[in-house]
Amino acid sequence: MGTVGEIVKHSWLHFNQQDLQTERQQCLDEGKDLSSLETEFAELQSLDLESDPSLQSRVHALMDRAEELPMREDYSYEEPSDLVSIRALRPDGPRRFDGPLTELEIFDRIHAAWVGRCAGNLLGKPIETWRSEKIWSYLKDLGQFPLSAYIASEGPDEVLAKYELDRGEAFIDRVPHAVEDDDLNYTVSGLAILKKRGSGFTPNDVAQFWLENIPAMRTYTAERVAYRNFMEGIDPPRSASYRNPYREWIGAQIRADFWGYAALGNPELAAEYAWRDASISHVKNGIYGEMWVAAMIASAPFVSGAREVLQTGLAEVPVNCRLASRVREIVEWKEEGLGYDEAVGRLHERCDEHSFHDWCHTLTNAQVVAVGLLWGEDQFESSICKAVQACFDTDCNGATVGSIHGMRHGLASIPDKWSGPLNDRLETAVMGYLLKPISELAKETFETYRSLRGD
Repeated sequence: MGTVGEIVKHSWLHFNQQDLQTERQQCLDEGKDLSSLETEFAELQSLDLESDPSLQSRVHALMDRAEELPMREDYSYEEPSDLVSIRALRPDGPRRFDGPLTELEIFDRIHAAWVGRCAGNLLGKPIETWRSEKIWSYLKDLGQFPLSAYIASEGPDEVLAKYELDRGEAFIDRVPHAVEDDDLNYTVSGLAILKKRGSGFTPNDVAQFWLENIPAMRTYTAERVAYRNFMEGIDPPRSASYRNPYREWIGAQIRADFWGYAALGNPELAAEYAWRDASISHVKNGIYGEMWVAAMIASAPFVSGAREVLQTGLAEVPVNCRLASRVREIVEWKEEGLGYDEAVGRLHERCDEHSFHDWCHTLTNAQVVAVGLLWGEDQFESSICKAVQACFDTDCNGATVGSIHGMRHGLASIPDKWSGPLNDRLETAVMGYLLKPISELAKETFETYRSLRGD
């Protein structure tokens, strides 16, 4: 056991130079006028924040001042974080669908969404932290490029040595089922929260559930900061913005899916559930990412194509926000006739995958999701593989695209090569759900959906 000094220096309790760089960039992204603080940002980033704990108080003070900065006069986006203001700035769009699906078909779609999410996550998980040069090179060396199957750790010795593979990672030849991952933990958490608290659950209920049922060290970036804030008595929505440089990263977007399952046919309600969840840890586009995905999933069986799915999701977020602009940009590329490789090339020109802020940001990965859906041409394998092969946060994007596809097309659209290795089992870190049959989770979700609908 380490000493007290070693424990309190754990990285999740301290900010480093990378975090400070992220905070500065986040302020610029949000349209804040940083001119009064640029000197102090530069000075602190030049110091060794990790080895000198006394500097943490200066970092905290700088973050507090940054939160109060005025907006630039030339900033063109309107990006509130409260639900009333978000709804006031939405475009027109379908808020509810009363489609012709039978009860059996609804269950099938929910089940397929769970399976698609687990499969897409497992496809991207072993290469989650890799950058494009390593991912593409590894796949080519194994003769698996373009990507068309789960990724294995087997291959020629010289290839395995070249990439220094960790055999403990989630390569398909190393796992017996869908393994524990934060993307899937939060899908299960949504189910547990709705079952426990019902449709009237609040952001505070979500925060309390995390504290009671999710280990602190199974949270990351914005979620980990929010968790720490809860433990310090800082309640939502303040917990999302207080000293949180990751407040627009992808963490909320990966928590969206269950809200879409539960509010199937009602994208407005799905987006509201997503807002209640996202607002405990994220602001602005971090919130919009979760609302967008939840609304897409809720509408997926009732619209005619990927473009319509994307548009229905965007109907629940401000029309003049960065997320909407970036997703519309991907749609325009498709309409211009760009091929998949060219679209991915443009995305990498725009977003620097070697910057943690770009790599893990909601906007970057929302664009990857849009690429997977649009260029996947309604085929499960093509969709999840194109989302993962585009790089950035591979397991998150594979899971989101797989979930949306499953909800749109049902179990029959997911080939056995993708569903079979899951062995109908999901491992999580959520209390009461440590190892569950995926089919059982689907049944619980269906019953929750029916109870919310009033059946």
